[in-house]
Amino acid sequence: MYQLKSIRLKSMSSLLDGFVREAAVVLFAVLLVGAWSCGESSSAKAPGAKAAGGDSAGAGFHYQFAAVKKAPLEQTVKLPAQLAAFQQVSIFPKVNGYVRDVLVDIGSRVKKGQLLMVLEAPELEQASVQAREKYTRSHSDYTISRENYQRLKLASETAGAVSPMALASALEKADADSAISNSEKANWQMQQTILGYLRVMAPFDGVITERNVHPGALVSAEAKDGKPMLELRQVSKLRLQIDIPEGIAAGLKDRDTVRFFLSAFPGKKMLAQVSRKSSFVNVQYRSERVELDVYNHDGSLAPGMYADVLFTAKGNPEAYTVPKSAVVTSTERKYVLCVRDGKTEKVDVESGNELGDKIEVIGAFQAGDVVIVHANDEIKEGVAVK
Repeated sequence: MYQLKSIRLKSMSSLLDGFVREAAVVLFAVLLVGAWSCGESSSAKAPGAKAAGGDSAGAGFHYQFAAVKKAPLEQTVKLPAQLAAFQQVSIFPKVNGYVRDVLVDIGSRVKKGQLLMVLEAPELEQASVQAREKYTRSHSDYTISRENYQRLKLASETAGAVSPMALASALEKADADSAISNSEKANWQMQQTILGYLRVMAPFDGVITERNVHPGALVSAEAKDGKPMLELRQVSKLRLQIDIPEGIAAGLKDRDTVRFFLSAFPGKKMLAQVSRKSSFVNVQYRSERVELDVYNHDGSLAPGMYADVLFTAKGNPEAYTVPKSAVVTSTERKYVLCVRDGKTEKVDVESGNELGDKIEVIGAFQAGDVVIVHANDEIKEGVAVK
């Protein structure tokens, strides 16, 4: 019985081995046929691909063309900008002294000529008193000298009463005393002017935006690198400052209306007109500074606010319009592929405004020129296209 089971097991094992061998043969045949089919398909496609790729000149290809039109494009440009005070000044001390009173603080609205601060400097007051006394004495000396000369001149009308030398000496002394008196007067006036610097006045209407001193502080006229005593900005009228690319700035003119939006007031459209152009192109950023005057009668705007400016850049009247995809930019040149007499020709261009899928270009175009819409640098020059 045991032998019979052993024989049956061996038979089943033999059958299984045979089945595995047959399956392996079938699988190998299938793989071989598939590989042969793929190779044949690739070889069938290769000639066509080679013909297309090898004919890089463009013969046999069908391209899409577009006519070159002389029509400038208007472009809506969005640029960042910032509000700045129309006038601003950092107020430093003109003379050394102590702060006696500060009559304003941050946010104070002041008028031109309003007293902002009072300094005290006793040594300057004493210098002014001394200058006044010197002037008074010198003026008195001049008065006496002048009177003496007048009397001698009157006496000289009597022959032999006054020698010519005495009269000339009296005149010289009167002139010298007059010069001294004028000098002392000028010195006294200068001291008075210096004393006036102890009273700090507002140079224009505005708002105090910074205060860095308090009563009792020592301020020095020599410390110009430190913080100012006060910072004053005019906010009733602001400057909207924009750096515009040179190609767009050239088309802007004074009084052109510009739209802008402030991040502090989302969705609120504001209008302003171009007031000034710097007429200078920044060589680093290739942009020109343009300013717009913005009136702030209700005081809701503040210097430093960020703005997005929208304006319409007028196109170049000498420009042509082509599809964007027609312009090829390489490391050496920028050009379009024109079709002239059935052959491709590269025409160098300079690009301008863009609108949608169109772009302005300036180049040596001829009447009736058409360009290849989807151009690339693999299409050679001087080949036949259709």
